[in-house]
Amino acid sequence: MSARRLLFILALIVFVVTLVLLVTGSKWLVISLSDTQNIPSGTFITWLGLIALPASIILGINGLYFPKNKRDRLFKKIMLFAVILAILWVPISYLLAGNLSFSFTEKAVFQGGQDAMHWFWRYTYGIPIFSLGTFLLYGILSAFRKKE
Repeated sequence: MSARRLLFILALIVFVVTLVLLVTGSKWLVISLSDTQNIPSGTFITWLGLIALPASIILGINGLYFPKNKRDRLFKKIMLFAVILAILWVPISYLLAGNLSFSFTEKAVFQGGQDAMHWFWRYTYGIPIFSLGTFLLYGILSAFRKKE
């Protein structure tokens, strides 16, 4: 088994496990990773899942992993951008919330307040929507290209 296939399977497993844990509201997500601060394991589990989704798409599609034309190179760059957005999720979310539990209050200031919370959720949902939308568009364009 090639290293790429192994990484693809690993990324896919990480994504699916993360999705299952988030959808079921597993108690594993609230286990604190620190005795002194409230750092839930769900933060890092979600982070890994957000990175795993675009990574599994790149690793799983030959045309993205080994682009042979301009369109495939463009889509690979777009998916790599999604990976970068996912990698930056924790630092940006920390800047928005002011804590690693990503909890927000009714503060009048931006950080930790309601406006920051709206941006946090847009960013969090945006990563998988962007990744899956790009994947879908790539698939549609690939289907039409093969028919030509």
